[in-house]
Amino acid sequence: MAETGASKILIVDDDEGVTQTFARMLRLEGFQVRTAVSAETGLQAAEDSHPDAIILDLRMPLVDGLGFLRRLREHAEYRSIPVAIVTGDYFLDDSVSSELRELGAELRFKPLWLEDLVGLARKLLEVTH
Repeated sequence: MAETGASKILIVDDDEGVTQTFARMLRLEGFQVRTAVSAETGLQAAEDSHPDAIILDLRMPLVDGLGFLRRLREHAEYRSIPVAIVTGDYFLDDSVSSELRELGAELRFKPLWLEDLVGLARKLLEVTH
């Protein structure tokens, strides 16, 4: 797919093994990938690279994925970036799930296999292309 070659995806997860695995899988599919291991570095990376989509871990220390998403959506230029929240936590509070929907985030559960991750990235990018 020629169009995915230019698509930029930001992966934010405090587990460096997850970020590197996701990045490797998406790069093999032709995506440009940037990674961050905290919400703070992820917000800076979003500002620096203006990604087409963001794949974000929910559970991170200090500022979690929900906090990242709130901060991201405060900026008008980032409100339209499609975001997927990924988590291994299958028991989310209804209030968390509701806020994720209000902030426009897709919710996916780990583990994400190659076809799941690539499908998710393509679905997110359908919004921007």
